[in-house]
Amino acid sequence: MPVAQRLSEKTPFYYGWIVLFSAGSSQFVRNAAASLTLAVFIYPISEELGWSRALIAGAASVGGLAASGASPVVGWMVDKYGTRIVLTISILVLGLSTMSLAWATAPIAFYLAYGIGRVIFNSSIQIASSVVVSRWFIRKRGRASGLLSMTHAIGMTLFPLIASLVILYRDYQTAWVVLGLTAWIIALLPVSLLIAETPESVGLRPDGDPDHDESESGGSTAPEEPAWSVRQAVRTPALWLIAASVGMLFIIHSGVNIHLVAYLRDQGLSEAIAASAISVTAILMAVGSVAWGWVVERLPARFALAGVALIMAVASPAFITADTVAEAYIYAGLFGFALSGLLVVPPVAYADYYGRRSLGTIRGITEPFMSLGQAVGAVTSGLIYDVTDSYTIAFWTFSAIGIVTAIAVILARQPTQTATTVAVTRTQIK
Repeated sequence: MPVAQRLSEKTPFYYGWIVLFSAGSSQFVRNAAASLTLAVFIYPISEELGWSRALIAGAASVGGLAASGASPVVGWMVDKYGTRIVLTISILVLGLSTMSLAWATAPIAFYLAYGIGRVIFNSSIQIASSVVVSRWFIRKRGRASGLLSMTHAIGMTLFPLIASLVILYRDYQTAWVVLGLTAWIIALLPVSLLIAETPESVGLRPDGDPDHDESESGGSTAPEEPAWSVRQAVRTPALWLIAASVGMLFIIHSGVNIHLVAYLRDQGLSEAIAASAISVTAILMAVGSVAWGWVVERLPARFALAGVALIMAVASPAFITADTVAEAYIYAGLFGFALSGLLVVPPVAYADYYGRRSLGTIRGITEPFMSLGQAVGAVTSGLIYDVTDSYTIAFWTFSAIGIVTAIAVILARQPTQTATTVAVTRTQIK
């Protein structure tokens, strides 16, 4: 009998919480390939190897493009083979690719190793972990998604700090090895042993609700959820509006994040202050994850995502004036709060709109928008800096993108299934 099956029968609380934090371990360690972590390496790599900032940041862009191609396949694999297998393989590859960066002294080697890590970061871990959590929770999906995002935010706080300390006392090569080993130590066992695909697979119900017989006696149950097929979902405008909006916001995400440490150092702040501003961003992401989880359980997801876009539109140009410690921390915190919403709200929207049945494949189809956004944002900021010796134009451009996105995502109303659609879907499920 699998470990998850045995534990689900003995755990005194809902086993979905163990699944959540097991998936969260993968979210925590994926920060080995996060843009905030790469931001810590840009300065020492450029100094030692003589590479431009655009060249280094371009590795994230190449990885994002690769993830765009991989995401549909990953989404299909999640539905076909399960999240446990996908996450286990992902952690193994992530640790290996991260450690190999220590010996990447040629751009092509750096791009290959970091690009593989970005595929894992953007595609397999992101899709698989959020899908399995959405399968285990319906009524409590917002708070569960918030807690999952919080594990990522905590990792985003610690991984850049760990890297900074190792770089300070040793070198950046050792830092890559430490991050890769950390990924293996923390996440391999939880994802390989403790994850079950659905509550039904171990005799439970979503959210820990009682069986139908018990619920008819007065217990509360999760509301009947939609069950869209992939073919039906891709015909709804809402799917593409949400996906495109998320992609646009990830342009801002990577365009600011990857260059933030280097930018703050250009503003005259020390390396320690610049790196700690990154930690402030991550801390507010952790706090904001819980807050956005609460919000998206009470407001339509499209309104919550519009709020995220508006906050990002305000925070991005605010960095232009950040030349003191207080300003750097305040703006980094505001930006981090917005980023937490960007991670929490979309997974809830997709699951609420289209249900659990084909969620992996649907997420795989939409995830390339996010990856493309990250790729465009990272290289755009680097190129603008290389041409103008400033990030001002980039940050104002990101503000405009945020405003336009806030307006667009409001139009993404939740689709409704017609009687014919529901009948076809139920027939396909049988």
